[in-house]
Amino acid sequence: MLRYTLMRLGLFAACFLAIWGLVYVHVLPAGLGDSNLLWVMLLALVISAPLSFVVLRGLREQASVQVSARVERTRANLAASAAVEDEADDASRAATRG
Repeated sequence: MLRYTLMRLGLFAACFLAIWGLVYVHVLPAGLGDSNLLWVMLLALVISAPLSFVVLRGLREQASVQVSARVERTRANLAASAAVEDEADDASRAATRG
């Protein structure tokens, strides 16, 4: 998951630098007044989102498999823990009755 996040940030940074360069050479319009940085950041976000969806598909699927495996392990551990607690509870109730 960390690798996917770092790759996504890297893709955003690359888009940001490319757009900043295009604004600097006046290929793209600059923002109004002091809003140039915000303009470049928003445009980089809008461009990097669909790019990351396509380019990072394999990493996203690997991260999804890892997360779902971790969730299943946690679920199994919780079920096993609940079963042990139920058995201990039933044993103590049986001991107090008899």
